[in-house]
Amino acid sequence: MQAKSTKTVKVEQTGSHIGRIHTQRETLVGLQLNKLGRVATLEDTPAVRGMIAKVAHLVRVHESQ
Repeated sequence: MQAKSTKTVKVEQTGSHIGRIHTQRETLVGLQLNKLGRVATLEDTPAVRGMIAKVAHLVRVHESQ
């Protein structure tokens, strides 16, 4: 069997959660982000992509392999 390489995505929080709706705050926590400037390396899955889309105005995405 061949080892499956997992793609990852780096997500950096660039916007504040202050004044945002509760679900956007929870999404940031789910992405392991809760302070400005934090960077999280996550597995590139459809679920993570959906979470990123929900808070796209608050994060910056760095593609990686």
